[in-house]
Amino acid sequence: MLNKFSILVSVLFVSASITGCSGTKSQSNASLQTPKSSTVKTATKEEIKVVPVVFEKRTPAKRIQNRVQKPRYLQPGINNNSFAGKLSNAALGRLRHNVRYDGKYIKIGYPWGDVPPNIGVCTDVVIRSYRKLGIDLQSLVHQDISRAFNTYPNPAKWGLSKPDTNIDHRRVYNLRNFFQRNGAALPITRNSRDYKPGDIVTWMVGVDLPHIGVVVNRRTKADPNRYMIVHNIAHGPQIEDILFRFPITGHYRYTPAHIGNTPQNRYMVSNKYTPQRNNSMTVEQLNQAAILLAASTPAVQRKVTQPARVSSFR
Repeated sequence: MLNKFSILVSVLFVSASITGCSGTKSQSNASLQTPKSSTVKTATKEEIKVVPVVFEKRTPAKRIQNRVQKPRYLQPGINNNSFAGKLSNAALGRLRHNVRYDGKYIKIGYPWGDVPPNIGVCTDVVIRSYRKLGIDLQSLVHQDISRAFNTYPNPAKWGLSKPDTNIDHRRVYNLRNFFQRNGAALPITRNSRDYKPGDIVTWMVGVDLPHIGVVVNRRTKADPNRYMIVHNIAHGPQIEDILFRFPITGHYRYTPAHIGNTPQNRYMVSNKYTPQRNNSMTVEQLNQAAILLAASTPAVQRKVTQPARVSSFR
């Protein structure tokens, strides 16, 4: 009995010593002690310093994408790398050139011949746009006229007896016949969706003024399905909403795929003209036609520094 009691006492002594090592005993004794002075100082609000809690801000990783700004004239759904897109861009590039409307007859080289760059007419917009893409309408039209001279309106309209490399490709009637014979003609409709960028459209302005322009990749504000036209009439190259402003006489889509086609031996023209000895227009008539062609929205126009010179080569 004595042995059991001594063992129990030794176990209690060991446990008490272990508890005291952890600091619990000293803390309990200290808490029991009362301070000598019973007055306790209360801290004022001015003495209390509030330390704001600052959290670490981590900037999330941003995914930076290199966005290439597309030209403002591009529209969704149009392939800028296609032939039609390139032709549209070439026509839009003509707006950067200061060209005075001048239709005088000038002898030029062959092939790839051109009148001085500071003058031109409506057909020169088409010719120069195609040349930007490596297609010379001067040589192509001359080759076709040489094969079938009588299928072109040269004898009946201008009284010519042989092809002329200086002027044949710069006549609207000849270009219409060339596109038609080479299978590039499309139906003439009143549906805006049928006229795509890169298409060539011809009109009859007034009684006897054929006109031609290029459909470009800029939509009109009046109709989101209708594209604008780059053309030249009296004020140099400009862009306007004139697709349905005057009767359409031709709608064409001429691409490199048409080069080498077997021409159709017939001359087709949707409008009738009366052969005249002098079928040119005066400067006043040309300016009136330009006013009629002016779009409702402001267009990029060039100032005419000299009076427009008009000839009967159309």
